[in-house]
Amino acid sequence: MNYAAITGWGMALPERIVTNDDLEQFVDTSDEWIQTRTGIRERRVAQPGERTSTFATKAGQHALAQAGLSPKDIDLIVLATCTPDRPFPATACTVQANLGIPAGAVAFDVAAACSGFVYGLQVVTSMLRAGVARNVLFIAADIFTHYINWQDRNTCVLFGDGAGAVVLQPSQEAYGQLSCVLGSAGEHEDLMAVEAGGTRLPTTPELLEEGRQYVYMQGREIFKYAVRDMAASSLQAVEQAGLQPSDIALVIPHQANLRIIEAIAKRLKMPRENIFVNLERYGNTSAASVPIALVEAVEQGRIKDGDHVLLTAFGGGLTWGSAVVRWGREGLIAR
Repeated sequence: MNYAAITGWGMALPERIVTNDDLEQFVDTSDEWIQTRTGIRERRVAQPGERTSTFATKAGQHALAQAGLSPKDIDLIVLATCTPDRPFPATACTVQANLGIPAGAVAFDVAAACSGFVYGLQVVTSMLRAGVARNVLFIAADIFTHYINWQDRNTCVLFGDGAGAVVLQPSQEAYGQLSCVLGSAGEHEDLMAVEAGGTRLPTTPELLEEGRQYVYMQGREIFKYAVRDMAASSLQAVEQAGLQPSDIALVIPHQANLRIIEAIAKRLKMPRENIFVNLERYGNTSAASVPIALVEAVEQGRIKDGDHVLLTAFGGGLTWGSAVVRWGREGLIAR
């Protein structure tokens, strides 16, 4: 079986930085309160005119350059997002047009909230292994702050915006995703959601007045499920890959809350230096958080050829997923 090696990577962030001190100016909170409960110090926030496709396109450009490919080489574009530019068409099609990827390539979105990158990685890996595609551009991007009520301190302190992207190509060597464990619990879908704006509750002036176009979440309940399911699926993914936790060079968890990350590390019996954390600078960027952290880990030299990396995430739905990836680009099959 051919493998799906990650051969390129890139990220893109808004320029605007909103610090905890900035939030103090218009909501009842403080830097100390936010950092103690979340570990977040600042986040990037999209400005008017910037869309999910804006950052997805930039991240995709960086990933293509890193892989040494041109847009005409790409035959599959997948975008993981829960904040598309429009209800339809797929924002992946917008990115295809922005990048100049020729007609005939396949483009579609994947929606699994904050678990979107792990879910999408399984999708594109399977399609590449099946021979449906050869050069894949996979992006995760969200502008979650568009769904935030900036007067609600329980949510406005948590989220930021951004995008991360990878290029995948077939390899004869065992590089790329080695295992993946996904799950969902639809009976808990209402623990975190945006109620208005879909076919369930089409937007009306009354709903907008009530603020039901904004995200709400039951944080304590989500915390419990996130720790349990991310830890369990991580251990399953490691076992499925034929490895032990001690074989994992780096864990890249969804960057939602430092307390969640620390609880997962404890359950995995993983030392703190083996856990990558950057949420203090970006907050929770939803599906983009794992690939943004992955890109930064590579750029900082935290991941080397042959390393086994564990990716794990949890999101609304409820959804969760963990995957073990072996890093490296040897043995690529001719394009």
